[in-house]
Amino acid sequence: MFSIDLAEGAQLFPLEIRHAEELLAHMDRGREHIGQYVGLPDVVADLDGARSYLANYAQKAATDTGRLYGIRVDGVLVGGVLFRTFDTASGTCEAGCWLEPSMTGRGLVTQACRTIIDWAFRERGMHRVEWHVDSANKKSIAAAERLGMTREGVMRENHLYRGRRQDTEIWSVLAHEWSAARPA
Repeated sequence: MFSIDLAEGAQLFPLEIRHAEELLAHMDRGREHIGQYVGLPDVVADLDGARSYLANYAQKAATDTGRLYGIRVDGVLVGGVLFRTFDTASGTCEAGCWLEPSMTGRGLVTQACRTIIDWAFRERGMHRVEWHVDSANKKSIAAAERLGMTREGVMRENHLYRGRRQDTEIWSVLAHEWSAARPA
């Protein structure tokens, strides 16, 4: 199977329909933590939901409009990164992430996001990578900062999630900023 080493014992790999049971088991372990800010645990509530979610991203990959990758540590799925949107015509995409609570603070999300963002700029010629995050999600905001993104603004109370109106911060990095900050 295709994978990229992120750290010792940690790999990034394409998350596919055949991983539905693994995705559900992962979501069951991290459901409460992951669901604080994103609806993925609500979508992957059972095996059919996991299959449907993965099938949606298989379709996005086939139409070049999104990508989904898993993060494994010691052979166990513990998180993921994705391009929720991927618009080659405009040169803009939106990256995102999630991780089980036991795996936070190890740099896995940062390294995985660096890998896919680098691919988007260098291999696919994207111009802009965005990061949309609930203003209360301090760990995800810290990841955007580590990735060299710039906070562009806040869409106030734009998203109703589990009965609470979220403020969504928009962060981004542009291709020329990424190239200047990354080694050749």
